[in-house]
Amino acid sequence: MNRTPLYDQHLACGARMVDFHGWMMPLHYGSQLDEHHKVRQGAGMFDTSHMTVIDVVGEQAKPFLQWVLANDVDRLKEHGKALYSAMLNDDGGVIDDLIVYFFTDTSYRLIVNSATREKDLAWLGLQAQKFSVTLTEHDELAMIAVQGPKALAAVTHLLNEEAGWRLTAMKPFLGADFETTLGPAFIATTGYTGEAGCEILIDNERAPTLWQELLALGVAPCGLGARDTLRLEAGMNLYGQEMDEEVSPLAANMGWTIAWQPEDRDFIGRSEIEPERHAPKSRLIGLLLEEKGVLRTGQALKVTAADGSEHAGIITSGSFSPTLGKGIALARIPAVELAAVAVDMRKNWITVKPVKPCFVRHGQPVVTPL
Repeated sequence: MNRTPLYDQHLACGARMVDFHGWMMPLHYGSQLDEHHKVRQGAGMFDTSHMTVIDVVGEQAKPFLQWVLANDVDRLKEHGKALYSAMLNDDGGVIDDLIVYFFTDTSYRLIVNSATREKDLAWLGLQAQKFSVTLTEHDELAMIAVQGPKALAAVTHLLNEEAGWRLTAMKPFLGADFETTLGPAFIATTGYTGEAGCEILIDNERAPTLWQELLALGVAPCGLGARDTLRLEAGMNLYGQEMDEEVSPLAANMGWTIAWQPEDRDFIGRSEIEPERHAPKSRLIGLLLEEKGVLRTGQALKVTAADGSEHAGIITSGSFSPTLGKGIALARIPAVELAAVAVDMRKNWITVKPVKPCFVRHGQPVVTPL
């Protein structure tokens, strides 16, 4: 079983450790609910060192990434600017969703999911054979995500005054090198919670000290449980649930991440998903349970269309929303004009409210009916 450089820190904080795709990771440190609220109201931190960091360098780095990603890295012009994208297979299914950082036209950095590490590396390596590029995995780096309305203020205590102003002024989805009190680190204004904050890449040896410094600043340690309810409230996809190799990005509410222009840019899977562009077969929506109860991943749905026809759907991610105090879910349904949706709860069909797939943004409810 793999352990991150912060394993001992998790135990010292009283974490309940679980197997997460071959990594021993903290599920919570006593109360998942408290951790969720800490992030929404203050600052919490997550060990994300199990994520995979890959640098793509070479004279053909840009055309290589334009081929393997559905989004277009040509959109990236500012040093450190990040882009969210799907990486598709030949059939248009999602191999992984990832973030790519731009340094120069010949130098980029990818952050990919831990659960898909092996197949991602194999796929990228296979495609790289056609290009003049070098792929370098950085397993010497740890990553800590600091999230919440007070997150950046906490991190500035690890920087000098000028660097602190620089960090707080950074736009979302931007990364840069910083000299911290612990040495060099790459800090990006990204995250997976729907809150402001950043993700800090630092070498493995200094990661435990960084964790302790953040603890001393009042940043709460948070586990996988809170991370999941936070990302679900924010309407963010989870690989293996909202998407996988059998699901196109268009069926996973990721159409906005596909760069169709220029028309002559080909990318892996484009020809397969192009027909869905104007004739989608399914879509991802949000669901809100307004009565007592919790929506669960995998629950069956009965979808009634405006013409009276009935169709099947499924909850891809469901949970109780600590912020809203209600059951919420992301669900895949057929692309029909909706009249009603009901969920199978203990063999009873319970009506749920279809909404746009985002429930909370920056700590505030944003439930919007479809």
